[in-house]
Amino acid sequence: MEGKRRKETKGIEENTLAILDTSGFGRKEISVAQHVQNLNDDRLAFLEAVRTASLVPENGTAPTSKMYQAIFQILREESSLDSIMSSYQLLKELDTRFPRVYISEKTENESASASTSPFEIVVVEDAWSPFIFGVDCPFTEKDASREKPPGSLDPSGFHLLIKDLSEMDNEGSTEESQTKLLRTMLTFQYLVYVLEGDFLPRNRAYKEKMNWSLLRESFLSMILGSRRLPCKALIKDCISVMRMCHVRCGTADDLLLSENSSKDKLESCRSAATIALPEIEKCLCTAMQKLLLMIMELDTLKETADMQGLTTRADGPRTPVPEIILDELSYNRDMLSPFLQAFHEPRWKLEIVMQYIRKYVAKPSVRTRRSNGSANDATFPDILKSFGNGSSTKSILKKISAEVAQLLLAHAFQAYLSLSLRDPSDGLHDFEENLGDCSLAEVCKSMIAAFSSLKKTNEHITILPFGKEALFTAATILSTQ
Repeated sequence: MEGKRRKETKGIEENTLAILDTSGFGRKEISVAQHVQNLNDDRLAFLEAVRTASLVPENGTAPTSKMYQAIFQILREESSLDSIMSSYQLLKELDTRFPRVYISEKTENESASASTSPFEIVVVEDAWSPFIFGVDCPFTEKDASREKPPGSLDPSGFHLLIKDLSEMDNEGSTEESQTKLLRTMLTFQYLVYVLEGDFLPRNRAYKEKMNWSLLRESFLSMILGSRRLPCKALIKDCISVMRMCHVRCGTADDLLLSENSSKDKLESCRSAATIALPEIEKCLCTAMQKLLLMIMELDTLKETADMQGLTTRADGPRTPVPEIILDELSYNRDMLSPFLQAFHEPRWKLEIVMQYIRKYVAKPSVRTRRSNGSANDATFPDILKSFGNGSSTKSILKKISAEVAQLLLAHAFQAYLSLSLRDPSDGLHDFEENLGDCSLAEVCKSMIAAFSSLKKTNEHITILPFGKEALFTAATILSTQ
């Protein structure tokens, strides 16, 4: 039976890939001007054939590695918007239908007959992956047997993709450059989708079984552990992408919504790629945040595993992501506001902002029993009280501008509200050292007092719109208490 299924799968592979044989991927001698429509039709026909064979039937079989590779190569190399979008969507649907790693829930009888966890993790060892690992040296002609499949990415290639995105402001406004940008964005979003699909079930299984090898063997861990990948540079490029996405999305909205936009400007936005870009850029920002959050989660789990003696020297040290972000935001203040507006996850957002503020807030003269020790123990309510003191506020404003202080306080307050309204069972205890034990009403009063102190210290200060929103929220909460 198994042999029959393999034979059927081989037949499907031959039939579907035969659609591409008339044009091929690398036949440069063919005139693109003459055959571009035929090439695109071949790609779309191939994609539809794979969908029909694998997704339409209830008992459809997963595509072979060659078929997967061809779809991924279409996503990475095609210039037709139809082919790019279709290949991206098909890859995501195939990954949902045929996951590489997944959790298999046990039946009640299986759970009752064993003392193990109520599920098991399944890793499909021979599943195709867009990543290639295990080679830390550049390929040469002598390594033909080890040559990576067309379009596949090693860790340095993944970083290069992010670096290309971080430089997207330098791209022109031609339809060709916009299509290239869109293709790069969708490729990255798909890769994050793959990383997430691999990491999340492993993370769940690790927390249940405490088997560190589950996470060590994840795609994300292998990418970060590569000797060819400078992790700090990777994180900095991720920050740049988030900032640029935020700026570009705002620019696109202004262009489309402004009453003063000329008809010529609006006409220039009518190409399919340009219309699609703003929404895809928003999705790109979300995908970039997911990547950063997964790295933070992995580093947190690694730190815990290290304290429990589960790691080895092979795991290697790595600078925590919040520390890298903090250094980058401190060095380049222009990135601060766009990054904080683009980064929405409240737990890590509060952690990053708190670490930033602690660098400039002096140790309070009056310490509570909880906060005795270094200034790094200060909670968000402690920080607000420090800003509420006139002399302390003057000292802080000598180190950071009033605008930066407002941004930090407003974003920290936003994150604090999100966390304080969450269910404690949602893992809030991991970050409660930043929340303190004050009531919400006390925090709102301290927030208003902190901005009043900023205003008294600098009479010429202009309260930023985001700061006004934070003050309005604090006042509204107090009025309802």
